[in-house]
Amino acid sequence: MVASKENFPLLAELLAEQQRLDTPVARFATAHAALSGSQLSTLSAQLRPQLLPLTAPRPGEQYAFEVDLDSCSGCKSCVAACHSLNGLDDTETWRDVGLLVSDDRRHPFSQTVTTACHHCADPACLNGCPVLAYEKDPLTGIVRHLDDQCIGCSYCVLKCPYDVPKFNARLGIVRKCDMCHGRLAHGEAPACAQACPTHAIKIVTVTVGGALCPDSVTTESEHKAPPTTFLPGAPDPSYTQPTTRYVSKRALPPTLVAGDHATLRPQAPHWPLVFLLTLVPAAVGTQLVALTQPDFVTYYVTNSAWLAGALGLAISVLHLGQPRRAWRVFLGWRQSWLSREALAFGAWFALSTLTLVLQSAFGIRHFAFPCATAALGAFALFCSVMVYADTRRAFWRFANTAPRFFGTAVVLGLAGALACGELGRTAMPGSPHWLGFALALATIAKLVFEARTVLPAHDDRNEVTPRLLTALLLTGPLRAFNELRLFAAVLGGVLLPLAIALRVAPPAFAWAALALSLLGELAERYLFFRAVDAPKMPGVGA
Repeated sequence: MVASKENFPLLAELLAEQQRLDTPVARFATAHAALSGSQLSTLSAQLRPQLLPLTAPRPGEQYAFEVDLDSCSGCKSCVAACHSLNGLDDTETWRDVGLLVSDDRRHPFSQTVTTACHHCADPACLNGCPVLAYEKDPLTGIVRHLDDQCIGCSYCVLKCPYDVPKFNARLGIVRKCDMCHGRLAHGEAPACAQACPTHAIKIVTVTVGGALCPDSVTTESEHKAPPTTFLPGAPDPSYTQPTTRYVSKRALPPTLVAGDHATLRPQAPHWPLVFLLTLVPAAVGTQLVALTQPDFVTYYVTNSAWLAGALGLAISVLHLGQPRRAWRVFLGWRQSWLSREALAFGAWFALSTLTLVLQSAFGIRHFAFPCATAALGAFALFCSVMVYADTRRAFWRFANTAPRFFGTAVVLGLAGALACGELGRTAMPGSPHWLGFALALATIAKLVFEARTVLPAHDDRNEVTPRLLTALLLTGPLRAFNELRLFAAVLGGVLLPLAIALRVAPPAFAWAALALSLLGELAERYLFFRAVDAPKMPGVGA
């Protein structure tokens, strides 16, 4: 049977709707058939929308993107134009197109969304950068990335809740949208706005507080369609105060969520940071445990702690895309916890080295030096906790990160002191045995705390939350590492230490307990990075 409009009413309705579409391209094409010459130029100027404000921002105002959701068709012309004009690599994008869908099956709804950097009033990328590689233009409000200052630490990637900064492995730096500030300076619209066939993107002027300025409302439709607070299904805007405005004549359903909101996305493992945040806590923990038994402040304990710290700090440099610029990391100490962490670890390692030299070369074993070293190490660990808690990611909140980091210090500190006590044989009789009990107790407490993370996997799945996604990652794609972590911790942190404490196993087994405990903590730190649910705009990074 031949398909026809009569046989397929829905097909007829869709074809008729296509003929009624009133886009800028359709209007120009219709007029082009009847006009020519100078009349076409005049008509083109009349049909061309005002993609830029007529005046520059006044004090307290800045430029911002405005996206007309009713006009966005999801064609990705903006993505292609941005990629071409900025010379991005094949896998690099500064503008993305995503999808919002209704979470209520009884009322289906979908909306394509184009998104790029929101040039926030309080940008998290700028606030977190340890080398001051970001600047917010005081005249336009555009948040620019300074490529020649970047060390490639990618902390801005973790800080931004919209997944805007992108790390370029070829260049070893982070890059992002700058609203084509060079074009704006010459009165030209950004590439994305210029290329959009439906003129869904334009530049407007907004106040720092977030409301549209009167000068930016230039058409009757804009008066009828005031901008929404931000965008349903997007991260909470109160954190960075994004300036992008999404407008629509339709009332968006309150049940809108990102089309990929339930997608499980294991994050990058960041192996250098895994070793840094395992070995350095081990060193600090060993120093802290050593203070509880002065006889343990020996050549072996001091050397072991120093060696673990040196190895962790050395490996961490591999995380940087531009390690030769690492000396600049102190520049952002006033605002960046990453700068504070780097300074604290540097001071701690210097004091650890001084303590080692005084004990080994000069025989000076004054109790003040180990105390000061351990205290400074504990402060450096606190800075490490704040580095991740400050990203506002649910899995990395302070209440979850602090027990993990300091728990690693206690577990590996006890295991290290137990092993070093066996090597040096300077501990008082019975000391390795109480350490065995303490290590088993600390490991069990840490495992119980970590088990709380997977509990939401059995909750009502009608609501997808970051906590649930983390639980599903741990019990799904990352299950093998989760089981490895549990096996190594139980065997090395519980069974072997108890066997040593009960004199069932010889003290030499303390080295096996240390190795297995270290393996378990490395696996836990690997899961810490991979199982976090990273917030983002709809469709970005999918």
